[in-house]
Amino acid sequence: QVQLVESGGGLVQAGGSLRLSCAASGRTFSSYTMGWFRQAPGKEREFVARISRSGDSTYYTDSVKGRFTISRDNAKNTVYLQMNSLKPDDTAVYYCAAGGTYSYTRGSQYAYWGQGTQVTVSS
Repeated sequence: QVQLVESGGGLVQAGGSLRLSCAASGRTFSSYTMGWFRQAPGKEREFVARISRSGDSTYYTDSVKGRFTISRDNAKNTVYLQMNSLKPDDTAVYYCAAGGTYSYTRGSQYAYWGQGTQVTVSS
């Protein structure tokens, strides 16, 4: 089992940047595929990005490609989401999630979730 704690959210103006972190407990962090999801008010949760266990493979939803970067440091049991050129549409609660090798874009593919961190982008 793994516990996840997100941090780094906040209020930023459009065009600004934020870096989210997700710290994982346990000694098996490197065995999990990690993902970031987000949920805006009144909307369903959506996939944002995922990274393979070793960090050599990443995948993004189209709306964040070229602006967001997912990375991980297995020595620190932490996954990151660097968010640049933020837009008001990026406003949401951001969640990190841990899953198996074949966890991709569906939330149901991930077994463990953090509590989320709020990101608000003002226009």
